[in-house]
Amino acid sequence: MAKFLMGWELGDGLGHAARIKPLAQELQRRGHEVLLVLRDLVQPAEILQDLRDMPRLQAPHWQHQTRGLPQPLASLPEILLSQGWLLPAHARALVEGWLAAIRLSGSQVLVADYAPSAVLAARIAGIRCATMGIGFTMPPDTTPLPSIRPELNIPPQRLLDAERLVLANANTVLAAHGKPPMARLHELYAGDRPLLCTWPELDHYGRPESAAPGWFGPTFLADADAGERPSWPAGTGPRVFAYLKSGHPDHAAWLQALVDKGCRVICYLPEVAAGKAPPLRSPLLHYAARPVSLGTVLPDSDLLVCHAGEATLTQGLLAGVPLLLLPMQAEQAVMARVVAARTGAAINAAELARPLPMAATLGRLLDDGQMRERAAAFAARHRGFSHAGQTARLVDEFEALLSGP
Repeated sequence: MAKFLMGWELGDGLGHAARIKPLAQELQRRGHEVLLVLRDLVQPAEILQDLRDMPRLQAPHWQHQTRGLPQPLASLPEILLSQGWLLPAHARALVEGWLAAIRLSGSQVLVADYAPSAVLAARIAGIRCATMGIGFTMPPDTTPLPSIRPELNIPPQRLLDAERLVLANANTVLAAHGKPPMARLHELYAGDRPLLCTWPELDHYGRPESAAPGWFGPTFLADADAGERPSWPAGTGPRVFAYLKSGHPDHAAWLQALVDKGCRVICYLPEVAAGKAPPLRSPLLHYAARPVSLGTVLPDSDLLVCHAGEATLTQGLLAGVPLLLLPMQAEQAVMARVVAARTGAAINAAELARPLPMAATLGRLLDDGQMRERAAAFAARHRGFSHAGQTARLVDEFEALLSGP
């Protein structure tokens, strides 16, 4: 039996907890002790509620504002600079918080989900480290690391300057602990064993299939019994599931366009579920009171509308459902662009000219059979994928670190 620390430092949403949970359960099933150190203990509480005998701690993470960085942030190093790595003293404080968790728990292996400060702490503590995550958080081994805003044509020198500063700060922290420096910043995101949890069609950096030693496939909670059961509005129109947030400026307009086309819509809009007035009322539109069971609603859907979160859109594609993607931030914008280009089963609304051609766009998605055929082709390519198999493969990789490189 060994002790594993599973850490999540950066990023928000439920995807990190959803990725960690089945892996933690499998480690525990195999007889290991698991400590969860999570950026957010509150939002994922419902997802993790059945892990009552697995201790959880608040992750060390930056809780202040960093001013003066170029906007928008254009690379993972620039994101890290905004999250406490602008000054070596601040980076050291974060790393030492993770170092304390490692040492106090006696952990022998760190499993890091977008937790670069934890990766550096593991290097100092002398324990092995696996990193895992979607393509966005697992960059290719290049210098400089790629831009996450390719549409802006960011100057290479800007990318290089940010990378050099983060690398210098990381090496300052290592030197303070008497450890040798890192040669490349990629090591901070790769650890000892990088495990890429996506597929080439969903990779933010557009890597070819041969670029990674293993594509472990996307991770998400696939329990069909989790969440609200779908209740479709009456009628005969196309069935559309929409997972939206009110922060998107066009969310209400797209809902109106769906209703105007005669679609029957189930919409999970968290703000409405929390008591906010709906942006639109119609007999064709049902607002879910809590997250909807994707495993139940998607097989009956003709279209999925979402903000391009990988877990949601992947389940749509695996169900053979075309996508309308409304990205809200950089990670989602890159994902929307890649999925639309590589699968041909999605339309990225962020790339549409204004005024938005909503009726024509919905016509392409719902009336042109090519979109559904391409989504079905994606599902067929990955028909052999199973979460049980993925979980076993990943945990095998974690355990392999116990016996050395």
